[in-house]
Amino acid sequence: MKKRALVIAPGRGTYNKPELGYLSRHHSDKSELIATLDNYRAVKGQTTISDLDGRDTYAIKEHTRGDNASPLIYGCAYADFLSINRDAYDIVGVTGNSMGWYIALACAGALSFDHALDLINTMGGLMQDSLIGGQLIYPFIDQDWRMQHDQKLHLLGLIDEINAQEGCTLAVSIMLGGMLVYGGNQAALDALKDKLPPLEDRFPLILPNHAAFHTHLQKPIAAKAQQIFDADMFENPKLPLIDGRGHVWRPHATQDSAIFDYTLGHQVYEYYDFTAAVQVSVKEYAPDCLIILGPGTTLGGAVAQSLIDINWEGIDSKAAFSDRQKAAPYIIAMGIDEQRKLAV
Repeated sequence: MKKRALVIAPGRGTYNKPELGYLSRHHSDKSELIATLDNYRAVKGQTTISDLDGRDTYAIKEHTRGDNASPLIYGCAYADFLSINRDAYDIVGVTGNSMGWYIALACAGALSFDHALDLINTMGGLMQDSLIGGQLIYPFIDQDWRMQHDQKLHLLGLIDEINAQEGCTLAVSIMLGGMLVYGGNQAALDALKDKLPPLEDRFPLILPNHAAFHTHLQKPIAAKAQQIFDADMFENPKLPLIDGRGHVWRPHATQDSAIFDYTLGHQVYEYYDFTAAVQVSVKEYAPDCLIILGPGTTLGGAVAQSLIDINWEGIDSKAAFSDRQKAAPYIIAMGIDEQRKLAV
């Protein structure tokens, strides 16, 4: 009997040093797809995806650039989506984190592979060319991965404090499980960093080559994108899509103009609530498992924390989640080799 699976697409920052060679390592059988990616990039005079994926060494300045990272992650994630064993899994819905929304559009059939590639490559280029502001991550969970809502309110309250300072613009960028991703200009991020005590020798964490995604600072990018693209590129999704508000776009009930407006409007310059996307998805479709597309292994924690927050199927702590994973994995991350075997 098939398992009901929700598919989750990753966002920027998921192709790192350990992922170098991911596409060739896992998808040597998809030469036509890889050729399409490479030909598209070659025509535009950009480094091909095969070249980036095939480098001997990982270069942060090159591999994390928006115009390189975005299509590279898309190629890996979409190829993973095609590799899911459809005899074992019935995909009941698709969602994603941040840029993962664009990937989800392709997986669900709301965009063709080529249209999604053009959108992702173009948006990555626009973001990189402008590089307006940046992102900073800070957690509000305890050691059991339970969200500390008082701490969350405190972190949100810092936004007003920072914005009261001259020359500072700060906002929520992404709600990422038990982590808050801020987006803002450099002055705001510098001021914020001074207010946040160091944690785990890691936080506050500034993300390299990331702009202030999902904030009003990106309105000029949205305006440019709306001039480049039009609603005709969209189709009715073949699978339900859950967006960064927790809104469900359903097959046979989605207007091209509406999903275009969201994708190149709200999704670009309003905050992205990935936590809500996960929670709505499991409540709406009650999947038997969640399949996180590669590359990377960083999204699993945020997904688990989102489940813990609503005590989903008794998963109320990191320990409970770990026990569940050992018994019969509920989250299957294709970027982890052992779990990947369960999905393909």
